[in-house]
Amino acid sequence: MIETTFSQLAQSLLWPVMLLVALAFAYALWCAGRTLMEAWQRWRMPGYTALNAAPEASMDELELQVVRQIEPVRLLSRLSPMLGLIATMIPLGPALQSVAAGQGQQALQVFSGAFAGVVLALAAASMGLVVYSVRRRWLMVELLAIRKARDVS
Repeated sequence: MIETTFSQLAQSLLWPVMLLVALAFAYALWCAGRTLMEAWQRWRMPGYTALNAAPEASMDELELQVVRQIEPVRLLSRLSPMLGLIATMIPLGPALQSVAAGQGQQALQVFSGAFAGVVLALAAASMGLVVYSVRRRWLMVELLAIRKARDVS
């Protein structure tokens, strides 16, 4: 009884998880494009800053602003692999049942969608990690420059 309930709950999560994987991949592409545009702006305008530092803002407020800017891509890089694993594991049970019943072609169709989901999720995570690392470095350099400028004043 409980196994059947768990199986049905897990199966009902497949489409929402696949939708989340698709959204994560789209968001990762958007973030990567945005980061490339920011890199181009930094290259063209040497004084470009992404950190809007109000003169009266404390260093703690500026650090919080940095975290707010990069936290979404950090979450993307951490959650996407989990979504990919879920997208792979949900169809695994029915696919194995198909193989056991001698319906290998049906199992192959189920697995192809599941593997596509995990590939997109891992691609989203990879892009998210690169964007997070690059943007974090840029923002830390800006934060350090603000700290040094305030220490001189």
